Amino acid sequence: MAELKLERLCKAFGDQFVVRDLDLTIPEGAFTALLGPSGCGKTTTLRILAGLEHLSSGRLLLGERLLADDRVHMPPETRDMGMVFQSYALWPHMTVAENVGYPLKLRKVNGAARHKQVMDALEVVELAAYAGRSPQELSGGQRQRVALARCLVSEPQVVLLDEPLANLDRHLRATMEQTFRDFHRRTGATFVYVTHDQAEAMALASHIAVMNKGELMQWGAPQTLYQHPNNAWVAGFIGKGNIVSLAVHPDIQDFDSVQLHNGLASGHDGPRQQVLIRPEHVQVAENGLAATVESCIFQGERYLLTLRLMDGQTLSAFHPAPLREQQRTGVRLLQGWRLSDD
Repeated sequence: MAELKLERLCKAFGDQFVVRDLDLTIPEGAFTALLGPSGCGKTTTLRILAGLEHLSSGRLLLGERLLADDRVHMPPETRDMGMVFQSYALWPHMTVAENVGYPLKLRKVNGAARHKQVMDALEVVELAAYAGRSPQELSGGQRQRVALARCLVSEPQVVLLDEPLANLDRHLRATMEQTFRDFHRRTGATFVYVTHDQAEAMALASHIAVMNKGELMQWGAPQTLYQHPNNAWVAGFIGKGNIVSLAVHPDIQDFDSVQLHNGLASGHDGPRQQVLIRPEHVQVAENGLAATVESCIFQGERYLLTLRLMDGQTLSAFHPAPLREQQRTGVRLLQGWRLSDD
């Protein structure tokens, strides 16, 4: 096992850069999500890691082993990486066991040794009883687990996953998220997981790299990204967030309720800072800042409110009961974080 290093990685198609100066060190054994909107370069980055794309400049290393630069390009089969595709990529004319065992067949592992490794991999994903079936007889979640088993059988150092839950319904996605956690814990491999789904990334990953327009916007633990985003774009992309302009001291990073309320009460006096306030830190209260309910949306276990303050700024808040549109109410702000000027 070794850490995965991306050093000033660039990829261009013609004169169009889709990945630009990407610097990232993925710790050994980490579960890392590459997160960003469609077209941000995350899938291209994954394909560069897998060896399916040549990089334009920069270096890619697994430990001290050079996998690629502008002159060297090690082929995919030599990189000690496994890949799980969104489309599962299972051969319909092969049984489940034959699909899982195909990487071993390429390595000339035959007979009892291959059978044991295949069945061990299928046991991990709880599909040993389906070894003789064809992929067409399986559900979407089962096919995804076969693809995981095929990846596992090669015992790769790095597992690459390209939006593997995109084709599954919400209930099955939740089940498969637990399968991925168990799979990661059992193998101890380094996972690199591409997704555009923020909740999915937050639930699964130990580290998240947020990308936009081919560039790395922020890298860190999910809690850090959620509570301390680098800028307004990351704040808006990671979860729901209110970005308000307050008259607060520029050296303070974390704000309590008193500081937030004083900052809003100061009007337009003094320098103003952008502050992130999450909806769960906006509380409807009788004794608070005056606000008007602009909308109230039912979300099952709660309501999502849009509230307009007296200065015209809006806030999102969660509330257990409905409020009428245009109803006057009060709000208390419990916690906030100053955004950087980047």
